[in-house]
Amino acid sequence: MNALRLGTRRSELATTQSRQVADRLTELTGRAVELVGVTTVGDVTKGALSQLGGTGVFVSALRERLIAGEIDFAVHSLKDLPTAPDPRIALAAVPPRQDPRDVLIGRAKLADLPRGARIGTGSPRRVAQLLALREDLECVPIRGNLDTRIGKVASGELDAIVLAAAGLNRLGRDGEIAQIFEVDEMLPAPGQGALAVECLAGRADLIELLGVLDDAATRAEVTAERAVLAALEAGCAAPVGAFALLEREVHLEREAHLEREAHDARQAHDARQAHREDPLNLTAAVIAIDGTRSVRKSTAGPAEAAMDLGRACAAAMIAEGAGTLMGERNH
Repeated sequence: MNALRLGTRRSELATTQSRQVADRLTELTGRAVELVGVTTVGDVTKGALSQLGGTGVFVSALRERLIAGEIDFAVHSLKDLPTAPDPRIALAAVPPRQDPRDVLIGRAKLADLPRGARIGTGSPRRVAQLLALREDLECVPIRGNLDTRIGKVASGELDAIVLAAAGLNRLGRDGEIAQIFEVDEMLPAPGQGALAVECLAGRADLIELLGVLDDAATRAEVTAERAVLAALEAGCAAPVGAFALLEREVHLEREAHLEREAHDARQAHDARQAHREDPLNLTAAVIAIDGTRSVRKSTAGPAEAAMDLGRACAAAMIAEGAGTLMGERNH
């Protein structure tokens, strides 16, 4: 049986996380997987992602290879996926999510950096939230691989940079983190820390095979987060943060208690069905690019209603002027 061809961006982080997915698939199914490096528009363009349109710049080349039959499946950072579905492509699996939070790499924690400190980040979402925490900061656009970005701190060109915790964890470089931003300080990008495994929608056999990688809880969380983004009609470069968390432990403890209290198997089953509404908590915000204003909303509901939760949260924010805050980034 031929090895499955896994398309991946060529960066160290992309190939590392793709190799981790490949190894896990081989472990679970016995299928061999070979990596196929693909160069995307986002990899070869020096400009800011927000100026490139943001959404899809790291994804389209991999999808083109899928459609052309040159690869069997692809792995992306899920936050890079456009929210609009492509009917030719199936999201076959969302593996368990890594730490979704943002982190600071620098000589000190944010509060201890000098006044007017230069912080490197190309993300409007991060810029807006950094300025909300400290209005004196100078945020500097930055691109490049991990070593290039960290090198700007080591050389003194920047006082610190902001990155995603997940990438550092996957590369085993979490020891370089000076501060982890909790989600109440800095909301992550929708889908941050999660991976997306895609294949052709017509490959039912492959969708079934890749399904062993899927984590239902992570899928519910990122579905809610991305529904916010879609309803706001915002791209991945917009100053929008969203974080959903399925209270797995609460649910498991409650279900175990119900089973202990039940008098027979049928009653236990009925009790579980009556309490299947796993608590999915969602918080989202749109922040003015200068950090001075924001619209922030939280909601909760069953995991099965993840899409509806995201849409409802977005609608509540739009009703309070979130659209105006997003528009201001272009002025």
